[in-house]
Amino acid sequence: MIDAFRTIPEEVKMSNLEPRQTTSNIGHLSPPSAVARIRGLDKFYYSIAINYRKNEGEQKMLLNLNKSSWANSLKLDDYTDQQSKNVESLKRLSKLSGQYNKWIQEETKKTTEEFNVSIVGKMNPKTHLAKETDEALTENVMNSLGTMLSTVVF
Repeated sequence: MIDAFRTIPEEVKMSNLEPRQTTSNIGHLSPPSAVARIRGLDKFYYSIAINYRKNEGEQKMLLNLNKSSWANSLKLDDYTDQQSKNVESLKRLSKLSGQYNKWIQEETKKTTEEFNVSIVGKMNPKTHLAKETDEALTENVMNSLGTMLSTVVF
């Protein structure tokens, strides 16, 4: 749905008639906000809802507008950027490993019920550790495969 705006002629304002034309958009009419009224909506201009249809070709074109290309996955990051990402990832993995070690030690000291109560609302380092490891491995494998492909093809 798109809104269009039309100015209200001076003659219509003077005659106190309804400036809007009668349309079939009754279900789509919404009252203007206070800010819109301050800026002159329904005083100097009015809003009309416009409905339009797209054919299949237009819909396909619009759906493909922000689609990523298959060639985007072949683009390699700069090696220094990749190295700095790996160093940061290893620091996060080290921190999460320490937290997971504390988590396990705490779990062995308490009963199952006490431990379940104590972890409510806390971050589970095991899931974050698995996620971080998976992301680091995926990124490095993709970068390695891209590098090997580049050396063979180019």
